[in-house]
Amino acid sequence: MPQSLRRIYGYGHLHFITFGCYRRAQLFGSEAARDRFVQILGEVRDRYSFALLGYVVMPDHVHLVIGEAPGATPSTVMQVLKQRSSREVRGVCRASAAELGQFWERRFYDFNIRTWKKLNEKLQYMHMNPVKRGLVDEPQMWPWSSYLFHAKGITGKVRMDLAPWVKEEGLAEGMRW
Repeated sequence: MPQSLRRIYGYGHLHFITFGCYRRAQLFGSEAARDRFVQILGEVRDRYSFALLGYVVMPDHVHLVIGEAPGATPSTVMQVLKQRSSREVRGVCRASAAELGQFWERRFYDFNIRTWKKLNEKLQYMHMNPVKRGLVDEPQMWPWSSYLFHAKGITGKVRMDLAPWVKEEGLAEGMRW
């Protein structure tokens, strides 16, 4: 691992994670591919017991807000998520995945979230991504995100969690924006 890449784990922080399809290929261009990825995300979350506070699946990349899993680092979780989804989504995505050979870019971006303000900023950024990319007119129209959970308390395609410190501090209601 290059010295410029430093991951900070073990402090119970939330992590804003971004990872992309190889060479920005739109491997999640179909509803079936996005649906399968979200299903795998839920299964991996259940296996590792990490908190899932937010997500959005875009045609060529994914954003997540996760807590640290007991007994596993976010790097381990990402490795499993990317391996499983690479194998299983190839069958439902466009033929370009087979042509590329590689499904995901090797690395992922990881930003530690330490404040309520930064959590809201990252959630708003990722939920507005489909709007900014011209995929939908309003964030609630993109079903492959956690927007409806945060805006209206509606569970979508995967079960969402609230961070323990959010519950303890009584800030859960403040997540609704």
